[in-house]
Amino acid sequence: MIRTAERIPQSPEEGNKRVGSILVVDDDTSVLDVMSEMLRLEGHDVTIAENGKDAVHWVVNQGFDLVITDLIMPEKEGLETIADIRRQSSEMPIIAISGGGRVGPNDYLETARFIGANATLAKPFARQELISTVDSLLT
Repeated sequence: MIRTAERIPQSPEEGNKRVGSILVVDDDTSVLDVMSEMLRLEGHDVTIAENGKDAVHWVVNQGFDLVITDLIMPEKEGLETIADIRRQSSEMPIIAISGGGRVGPNDYLETARFIGANATLAKPFARQELISTVDSLLT
């Protein structure tokens, strides 16, 4: 399932900050809701997808300024999603997020960087950590 969230207008003091079109991919709807709200509050346009298959479809057909993807998902794992996005766009910034699984999150995140993620965040992460990572990749 894919949903597009409405952008919340920026406040005047955020005028120098670059806002973008961001695709957030995670199979956990509560994570999607929280992350999309955090990003919308910063003024970003947010589209959400619940699996990597839908995410790749959206990247190919719409394009985004940034993709944030979980690594452990059904239908298409995040590592495969990153590799597919990299084949479509070598320039699009990607943030990989993971809480781990059978191995620690750092193992997955290190692999994600190796195959093309520009940045990684281990779950749970703080709001400011997400926002500063997004800001650094959109500048």
